Amino acid sequence: MQPGPERPGAFAPEFRAELARLMDRRRDVRRFLTEPVDEAALTRCLDSFLTAPSVGLSEPWRVIRVESAQARAAALANFEEANAAALADQSRSRATLYARLKLSGMRDAPVQLAVWCDETTPKGHGLGAATMPEMRRYSVVAAITQFWLTARAEGLGTGWVSILDPVRLARDLDVPPGWALVGYLCVGHAQTLDRVPELEAEGWEVRRGHLPVETR
Repeated sequence: MQPGPERPGAFAPEFRAELARLMDRRRDVRRFLTEPVDEAALTRCLDSFLTAPSVGLSEPWRVIRVESAQARAAALANFEEANAAALADQSRSRATLYARLKLSGMRDAPVQLAVWCDETTPKGHGLGAATMPEMRRYSVVAAITQFWLTARAEGLGTGWVSILDPVRLARDLDVPPGWALVGYLCVGHAQTLDRVPELEAEGWEVRRGHLPVETR
């Protein structure tokens, strides 16, 4: 069958192929080089938040760059205690594998960002959030995804650390009331960008080969 005409607004096939490759090569990076990140490249990555979709155009994302030795030490201690508790919760059959996994790049990543959702923002006038207030957090997740892909296109790796006590981190970073932690991101040049994700390679879980879609 001959391909049909391109739809108005469609990107070229070559671009679509590169976009698919970008998404396929995105990785949750935990092993970073300590070399600094080019600030112009980081700014381009952060600017991707500005084009992200958000419920009611509320733009509820709030980003803190965790730079000081004190703030980084507090965040790292938070992770290490939460990770030790998670290890203790593992079944005997899973504990050895869990202990082998590297679940944070916080010791080496040159850029660390705590990304929050402002649950109290008046921006957006509550549109879409009255019935589903969690949509604000979903909007932040969408923005993080854009950041992640932009960083990968810039040759940077991103690692999303989720083994944290968010209440403790909010206290340590002195964030306003009403902010909810969505993601703690480690950003930098990756030591390696493996073709197969680490959790898959280590046998923690198996990636689906297809997406089941139900019809009602």
